[in-house]
Amino acid sequence: MKLALVHDHLNQIGGAERVLAAMHRAYPASPLYTLVHDRRVVADFFGELPINTSFIQNMPWAQHHLRWYLAFMPAAVESFNLSSYDVILSSASAFAKGAIAPASAVHICYCHTPTRYLWSDSHSYVSEVGGGPLIRKVLPFVLQQLRMWDYVAAQRVDHFIANSQFVAKRIKRYYNRDSQVIYPPVDVRNYPAFPKLNYFVLVSRLRPYKKVDIAIRAFNRLNMPLVICGEGEERKALRAIAGPNIHFTGAVDERTKKRLLAGAIGFIHPQEEDLGISAIEAMAAGTPVIAYQSGGACETVRENETGAFFEEQTWQSLADAVIRFRRQSFDYGRIRLWSQQFSRERFQSELTAFVTRAYENRH
Repeated sequence: MKLALVHDHLNQIGGAERVLAAMHRAYPASPLYTLVHDRRVVADFFGELPINTSFIQNMPWAQHHLRWYLAFMPAAVESFNLSSYDVILSSASAFAKGAIAPASAVHICYCHTPTRYLWSDSHSYVSEVGGGPLIRKVLPFVLQQLRMWDYVAAQRVDHFIANSQFVAKRIKRYYNRDSQVIYPPVDVRNYPAFPKLNYFVLVSRLRPYKKVDIAIRAFNRLNMPLVICGEGEERKALRAIAGPNIHFTGAVDERTKKRLLAGAIGFIHPQEEDLGISAIEAMAAGTPVIAYQSGGACETVRENETGAFFEEQTWQSLADAVIRFRRQSFDYGRIRLWSQQFSRERFQSELTAFVTRAYENRH
């Protein structure tokens, strides 16, 4: 069985890239095809994995301003020559699902989410994109054309895998396709057994949809210690509204992150995520989660056992949840045990079984 990996783009390291790395560990001899590859950002994350890029790689400033080339992405992903492969395994939250598999091959798409800026978040995407009034006027028409292509591309996929029940419902809504859920791989081992200290922690990229500002406003009002780990374009604005009780660490290494997660009273999860890997990592450290009651958190957090929810995405609702949370007691060992179902080993076993079954059914 000759298999190729296809991924949207490699110009950051996030949850999707960690899933891709697990796919590479499952199929180490398989090459990767992607729109662009920023070697300075990704560095040696994928080791010796052969990486093939599209023609967008050679376009001016493509690695840092990939949005400029939205209109070219369908043609770019369709240009990959995959004719010699038996299985195409794509990792997609955007265009990778559009890779054209040969007629004899099976195309399996691990879908992190249907393309957010084409479907669920299209209106907010237009308002957030810079470039002046002309760009904002033209962009909706570009997105409309891409939306039609995205739907057609989804029909070419033979099998969808969703990373959560939440995403499976969105795949059905936007693509009218069924999917099987295989939760992504999470590092749930080797967390230190630290005593709980008097602080809460939040781990996130500092971007608008992550709603970190809600957490800052809530903890400003509560005057409780909050440690925020992560980088992003909103860091300066968030620091400007943060009180002295809120500490920004910037990006941290895995060892430091595990120590901060293990020592925290609770983990703050104010955003809607397709799954929410950082919340699972917190539970692997024995730390209960306070999560906005939407998206993947409804599948990963068990109320009053591994964490608590707040219903409205406002600082007031979060602050109220934190106050109630402080009155609760949690079994940290039980929280750690619950997290083990999201392990890397479980992901690899389920993924390889799915791929083998799909390949054998085709052949």
